[in-house]
Amino acid sequence: MSQVRAALWGQCVTWPVEQTDALLRLNAQQGTGALVYPSALAQADLSSYARAQMKGVCVRTMQQQTQLQHTLMLAWQALEKAGIHAVLLKGAGLAALYADPSQREWGDIDLFVGKDQYHPACAVMRETFPNALTFDEELEHYKHYNLIADGISIELHRVSVSLQHPLDERRYARMEAQGMADAESMVIDGLQVRVPEPTFNVLFVFMHAWEHMLTKGAAVRQLCDLALLLRHYKDRIDAPRLKRSLCALHLMEVWQLYAYILVHELGLERSEALWYSETVADRAEALLTDLLAKAEKADPQIEITSVPNRFVRKFHTMQTRLAEARRIKRYSTQYARHMTATTITHGAQRLFAKDRKWE
Repeated sequence: MSQVRAALWGQCVTWPVEQTDALLRLNAQQGTGALVYPSALAQADLSSYARAQMKGVCVRTMQQQTQLQHTLMLAWQALEKAGIHAVLLKGAGLAALYADPSQREWGDIDLFVGKDQYHPACAVMRETFPNALTFDEELEHYKHYNLIADGISIELHRVSVSLQHPLDERRYARMEAQGMADAESMVIDGLQVRVPEPTFNVLFVFMHAWEHMLTKGAAVRQLCDLALLLRHYKDRIDAPRLKRSLCALHLMEVWQLYAYILVHELGLERSEALWYSETVADRAEALLTDLLAKAEKADPQIEITSVPNRFVRKFHTMQTRLAEARRIKRYSTQYARHMTATTITHGAQRLFAKDRKWE
């Protein structure tokens, strides 16, 4: 983490040569290679192998971003021509906050179009990229529709975050509506796009990182994004509104875990890490340890998609989600309780809804 911390704020990166293999693996795993390697390459004592690996990552990242930017331009202009006003999520919008945008690795294009524009936007993308690989259906319960154009994944979002509890869903929908309605203009490589309003963008990026933690796929890159958002927009974040949003979604305790990590591991100023607290130190450090090591293994799961009895499938799904709540309890008892309540509520709803055998 010390190499990431230094690189994030434009400082000289010290690369312990004896740890080269471990650090190369860790940066690949956490999506931080393009951030750390440019500075590390200045060291004279790197092995030829390490130097080649680092250069390779930097070159591939720049090449991929060139292709991503071209596809983004085609998709954005097609949507604009059709009168569909998208909002760019993650990726290039966050890369613009880094000292050099090429330091932020991103592998796909996320465009929020909302529920009303969802089906027209999907049609526009299929027309714009007729040879793209696509899903056969634009399913209403999906968070986004995905197609792959020239090797680039484009995700058209109905919603920016998928939530299972109906009350969470309604509350977040209001937050999302405001954040997207107040979207701001940004120019990326000559292309004028819209990105979420700063306060909502902080909430969204944080929730996206936490969503990945719930599925054991979080990365340090997401923490870097959050740190830079808090630093870049520190004078424009509506702290009372952000706090109300976090509390309404049962995420205040989780936020404090992240704030502690951002301060102690990534060097964010305490004044910028809203609602920082020392009381969560042990749990925050445990969360970061698990994130870095990816030591936690998913509980053995029974393959249930082919089981004809829907009640058996629903029972096993509930067991899996309750096990996740027990895992999260080690970090946040508040959110674990909410996960348990959500699992029961959502399970009851799905039990009597139209059967979807792939769930």
